[in-house]
Amino acid sequence: MKKIYSCLVAIFLIGLILLPMDKVTAGNKDRSGQAGASELLINPWARSSGWGSVGTSCGQGLEALYTNIAGTGFTQGTEIIFSYTNWLQGSGVNIMAFGLSQKLGTNGGVLTAAVMSMNFGEIDITTTNSPEPVQGTFKPNYMNINLGYAKAFSNSIYGGLNIKLITETISDVSATAIALDAGIQYVTGEKEQIKFGIALKNVGAPMSFSGDGLSFRGVIPGHGNDNDQFTVEQRSAVYELPATLRIGLSYDFLIGDMHRITLAGNFTSNSFTKDQFTLGLEYSLKYYLQLRAGYTYQDGMFNSDIASRGTVFTGPSAGFTVSVPFNKEKMSGIGIDYSYRATNPFSGVHSVGIKLNF
Repeated sequence: MKKIYSCLVAIFLIGLILLPMDKVTAGNKDRSGQAGASELLINPWARSSGWGSVGTSCGQGLEALYTNIAGTGFTQGTEIIFSYTNWLQGSGVNIMAFGLSQKLGTNGGVLTAAVMSMNFGEIDITTTNSPEPVQGTFKPNYMNINLGYAKAFSNSIYGGLNIKLITETISDVSATAIALDAGIQYVTGEKEQIKFGIALKNVGAPMSFSGDGLSFRGVIPGHGNDNDQFTVEQRSAVYELPATLRIGLSYDFLIGDMHRITLAGNFTSNSFTKDQFTLGLEYSLKYYLQLRAGYTYQDGMFNSDIASRGTVFTGPSAGFTVSVPFNKEKMSGIGIDYSYRATNPFSGVHSVGIKLNF
């Protein structure tokens, strides 16, 4: 009876998440390029990106903030992660991410805060009337600030909600919006080796740019006097956020007390880009070492023309984690994470992270 009750609750929660999806046209390639804030589709964390961000069902701890916010509910104490990503090596773009998860008492759930910042370096300022010499430089910046909460509703069901503030700025123009993520994870099996997860991400109001960069000085027709000048502000076009629906399933093959092999699959339905299918495999030697690899497929990715592919990623990803425990009973320690995602063109995406558990 308890298992039946848990299943009914899980189905009910899944239904609540799926309700808004009737307004989303998923995987429509004709709408590619019409959404903004595409940085929301980038996983900045080294551990989970190593097997293609496949952890919708099995991602646990702070890094689940990207794959499925419900997974942050598995945090046992305090978790801190710092991650650096060399995005599309050779492009000069890098991503910094920092996060903190804290368990709030025995049954109080887990609170998570994280920041992701995307830096494009310095860009020369030029105008059509004065292409040279350079008038100076400016630094574009994309930033996401996340505040999430997750909780175990039973021994099998975990749910969570994340609120994110999105900002995109250059020297004289900026855009701001708020988006929501929601997700659940369901754990079952004699040794909790079967996991199912579903997450809805990046749901929010449209964004638009504003600022002095969209204004110019005009003169009233028929008047040449400088005192008759006025400022005209142009209105920016509105663009939507890249809403996505992620569904995942995983199974843990437990080999004694020391070894675990996890096979995970994930389907990602994108509102403005092609849908993706990901398969991932992770080997774990207790707490000390994890090796992982993944492959992500989307329609047309084998085309030689990048415009028809719709992505620079070629599918494979891999990574590893090396951990040193401080206290095995409390599962505290430090871990070093690394991941690589293959691309064409550019020389791939490299991510390095440091994780602390207390």
